[in-house]
Amino acid sequence: MKEDLLNQHIIENPILWTDVPDPDVIRVGDVYYMSSTTMHMNPGVPIMKSYDLLNWEIVSYAYDVLAENEEQTLTNGKHEYGKGSWASSLRYHQSTFYLVVGSLSTGKTYIFTTDNIELGAWKRSTLEKYYHDMSILFDDDGRVYLVYDRGDIKIIELTEDTTAIKEGGLNKVIIPDASLVASAQEDVLLEAEGSHIHKINGYYYVFTITWPKNGSRTQLVHRSDRIDGKYEGRIALDDPSGTAQGGIIDTVDGNWYGLLFRDHGSVGRIPCLIPVTWRDNWPVFGEQGTVPKHMSIPVSSKNIKNNIIKSDEFNYDNNSLEMAWQWNHNPDNQNWSLTERPGYLRMRNGKVSTGLEDARNTLTQRTFGPECSGSVEIETIHMKDGDIAGFAAFQKDYGFVGVKMIEGFKEIVMVNASSGIPEEIESIPIDQEQVYFRIDFDYRNQTDKAYFYYSLDNVNWNLIGNTLQMSYKLDHFMGYRFALFSYATKTTGGFVDFDYFRVELNGSRKIGN
Repeated sequence: MKEDLLNQHIIENPILWTDVPDPDVIRVGDVYYMSSTTMHMNPGVPIMKSYDLLNWEIVSYAYDVLAENEEQTLTNGKHEYGKGSWASSLRYHQSTFYLVVGSLSTGKTYIFTTDNIELGAWKRSTLEKYYHDMSILFDDDGRVYLVYDRGDIKIIELTEDTTAIKEGGLNKVIIPDASLVASAQEDVLLEAEGSHIHKINGYYYVFTITWPKNGSRTQLVHRSDRIDGKYEGRIALDDPSGTAQGGIIDTVDGNWYGLLFRDHGSVGRIPCLIPVTWRDNWPVFGEQGTVPKHMSIPVSSKNIKNNIIKSDEFNYDNNSLEMAWQWNHNPDNQNWSLTERPGYLRMRNGKVSTGLEDARNTLTQRTFGPECSGSVEIETIHMKDGDIAGFAAFQKDYGFVGVKMIEGFKEIVMVNASSGIPEEIESIPIDQEQVYFRIDFDYRNQTDKAYFYYSLDNVNWNLIGNTLQMSYKLDHFMGYRFALFSYATKTTGGFVDFDYFRVELNGSRKIGN
């Protein structure tokens, strides 16, 4: 074993109790890289780095924004919630990294390339069609393919430089009715999708998922000895937790793992690491067909920064945020700043909004299970009439605690949108400019509750409003997030300053008190 690996360490699934859906993992030497879905958040498609498949840090993103249409800029009532960029495919071939991702909003597929996945700029090519849940394969003969779609799994050939569809190239169904491996066609809730293709020891393996009506999300695998040959399939993993969708990866010392995700309530879709063994050239997932809750794995001694979620004092020399942050839809870069007032995040209201979901420049981070807590300090002296600024638990059924300016007076409000309509549950008049807000998240046993607090001195905390019963809705299709926001309902130009965002994880603060 390499010197940089410590002794075997007992790990617990999930390896990350936070929203990291649709993972795709590669190994380059002794380094692993993983991409994941981000939909309507920007910058998009995070690239995460690990030395042991357990500890991960975000090192880059594939793009800042994909497009500047009304859907991406929250203009004229349009949006791309639950759409945007979906499941990506990450590969390394002949010293170049490739990231392929499709967008349901633009109806296109994008191929990004770089020779430095951590520091280099990505070059983008565009295919004028959306290829659902695609996976890219570089074959030994120099040909390049995308495997994609749902139900009937298809293949299409790219040009050798991956910038376009190859004229006259391979284009056919390779696995008809792929779900039939798990159940009859009439008994399927979700047809096979989520393709991941690998070539290993002369076989082509296509991993997909399906969802039988009387079962849970199920991992499938098909194989063939020819790229366009006859594929035989079987169930690779049918765990009651529904852990499925992803590919497999080998380690430096020859072990194999699957990195798949499971739906886990309102925190989102969380990744699990599953041991894989081989039997008659078939990959066998798990222990006795299930995902182990605990298992031993070598853990690297190389340092990895925990930056998937991160506190921030907003001390920056330029307008370049920490990797943990993502904007809801495209940011309006003229109306936020880290340098206009050093040590603060300034949010200026550049448009009149109807509410939180169509506000620009809402800044978000993932939340973490089993428990987490976040707090902010806001200075509100420059708010205008009708402005609302604060701190949210953000999904379709959101809740927030914030400050509202009404006819020259300010009040702290708690809003709960879980009924489908934002309701102001409680309001408290204030006569000071500096306020403190906190949200506690409780994901234990999928209780999925959020509690909201305010303070006027950062010492004494007061529960406000009611408890938000969080619910994972496909309208947004992502786990709940911390969200810092400010928006205008009457006139533009007002602004607030956030002094910090601080986060505590895993029950370091008692939830609900």
